[in-house]
Amino acid sequence: MSSVIAATRFSVLDRSRTREGHTGAEALRDTVALAREAERLGYHRFWVSEHHGVPGVAGSAPTVLAAAVASATGTIRVGTGGVMLPNHQPLVVAEQFGVLESLFPGRVDMGLGRSVGFTDGVRKALGRGKDDAGDFETQLADLLGWFRGTSPTGVRARPAEGLTVPPFVLAMGEGAGIAARAGLPLVIGDLRNREKMRRGVDHYRAAFRPSAWASEPYVVISGTVAVAGTPEEARRLLIPEAWSMAYSRTHGTFPPLPPAERVEASAMTARERGLYEAGLAGHIAGTEEQVAHELEAVLKETGAQEVLVTTSTYDRAALLDSYRRLATLVRG
Repeated sequence: MSSVIAATRFSVLDRSRTREGHTGAEALRDTVALAREAERLGYHRFWVSEHHGVPGVAGSAPTVLAAAVASATGTIRVGTGGVMLPNHQPLVVAEQFGVLESLFPGRVDMGLGRSVGFTDGVRKALGRGKDDAGDFETQLADLLGWFRGTSPTGVRARPAEGLTVPPFVLAMGEGAGIAARAGLPLVIGDLRNREKMRRGVDHYRAAFRPSAWASEPYVVISGTVAVAGTPEEARRLLIPEAWSMAYSRTHGTFPPLPPAERVEASAMTARERGLYEAGLAGHIAGTEEQVAHELEAVLKETGAQEVLVTTSTYDRAALLDSYRRLATLVRG
């Protein structure tokens, strides 16, 4: 095994994707079951995400789901990838993570993002607008202040104040600068646009200011990694998500994951086909040998200390097999 891979942490972000013919409750239970398996396989951390009003995602309350994951596991770090800070009051977020850290001390991560919702309807329901993402840097400072007891309101965040919950900034583009100025670890995706990712990482490292939270830059790269016995089997893992992404771009709603065979038999418009094919490209997918080669290349390009794997697919057995194969690969 490559020494670069051996020196890298590997973690999992599961978005609780719903599947055709299955319920949201099943998706959430699948997430908890995957967390148990990730812990058994030796992954470093397990994160859950925040999406609102999305038919294809059951994970709408990440701190609640993180509590379920932490309860079902014993050693793996648990967190969010991420809580979308513009959707919430920083005090409430601090309180939620304070509760998590109090219940599961030393295991909780606070991944924070700046998205404000997928559609106008969702943003309206949340009482937010597109421009609210522009306040993220101020909200981030406010949130961290609640843990340090520096709020000018005189209010104390309980039980958050005095606790240390490691914060991470989820970023594409502009967010890298915010993470650097705040002196926080950076989580950056996705693997399909290596040049953009590398520019973001370079900007982050150049602009990084040490803080009480991190003395030096820490880079987590995120994206899909699919490992199977053959390249064709690995590609099939990518098909449901690629189709759902293409559908969302052409219909305005993100659907549950379909079986790969149904997608392969589907008629698509030229635009759908183009988006679908683009969605299959650029991921790290293949046999163990192929994936190891690709991982080594991207790790050398970015100098990342950690890989956050975000793979979703319809076939749960194939997904679990992919994570097992990847764990075996990175353990050498």
